[in-house]
Amino acid sequence: MKSQLKVQLDYVNASRECRNKMADQILSDPHLFRPLLEIALETHSEVGSRACWIVEFTFKKNPEILYPHLDFFTLGLGDLKAESSIRPMAKICELLTLTHYKGTYSDKSLLSPLHRERITAACFDWLISAEKVAPKAYSMQTLALLGQDIEWVHPELKAVLEQGYASGSAGYKARARRILKILN
Repeated sequence: MKSQLKVQLDYVNASRECRNKMADQILSDPHLFRPLLEIALETHSEVGSRACWIVEFTFKKNPEILYPHLDFFTLGLGDLKAESSIRPMAKICELLTLTHYKGTYSDKSLLSPLHRERITAACFDWLISAEKVAPKAYSMQTLALLGQDIEWVHPELKAVLEQGYASGSAGYKARARRILKILN
């Protein structure tokens, strides 16, 4: 199953149409999601990055498909190196934390303390590394939310944002201003 998915991922390109089509295929057979997630988190190649794109599109269409796999998902975040893999996973982290903190009451138990700890570590890594602005922006929002439960996050986030502000891009500065306003 995994090898067949890898072959299919070879034909995935960055177009929305292509990513949507593959996400629909995964949703039509949810048993394919776990192998897709394994490829995304374990394969450090173009195929792994493409798998991350499909995980993101699948998650956006049906977030619940990821919930049974949160242990595996959060465990693998710290190993991602390629920007084209990190960006979609950072977006998923942002959406997960938004659901956890701003979703319905039942969603409040979505992320365990261990999940939140792993997401926090990954987001700080992405925020202080040489990533492009999108993963940094998603990480800022995610950390601002996680700081509601994890006491040390807001002071650290504030320090990192203030330190990176002067050299940040326009997009970085815009998101940092918004987050700093919330933190102050």
